[in-house]
Amino acid sequence: MASQDSQSFHWHYIEFDDRNFQICGRTFFFAVVLFAVVLLVTLLFFYVRWARRCSHLHSTAHLPHAPPPQPRGLDPSTINSFSIVLHNSSATRIDESECCICLGVFIDGEKVKVLPNCHHCYHSECVDKWLSSQPSCPLCRSSLRADSAV
Repeated sequence: MASQDSQSFHWHYIEFDDRNFQICGRTFFFAVVLFAVVLLVTLLFFYVRWARRCSHLHSTAHLPHAPPPQPRGLDPSTINSFSIVLHNSSATRIDESECCICLGVFIDGEKVKVLPNCHHCYHSECVDKWLSSQPSCPLCRSSLRADSAV
């Protein structure tokens, strides 16, 4: 019995009869409609990309050249001109005992940078990074630009 079952599974491509395989009218219609929709969406996508690129090129070609944006932070010479003092815990207030940028506690004798307008203290490395991108005190946001009215 096992030998008869195993023989029924040996098929050859000649034994397949595909004469009954037909594409009905409805199936063919849906296949054509699906192909047309995919083609239409693809063409629409490429048209939108082309239109955006052309409008971007035309809009920038007619604009006068804008001045380059002003750097946001302070220049290094201004940052280096701020005073650096040695921290003394007995002479400072309690709220000035840590750097509000890195939240590190100041140790007696540690060098801290004091900002001129507001007199807030920070680690030099911390505030130098801040001031290279922002022109204000990290704590009170007072401007440190030389041209601003204080």
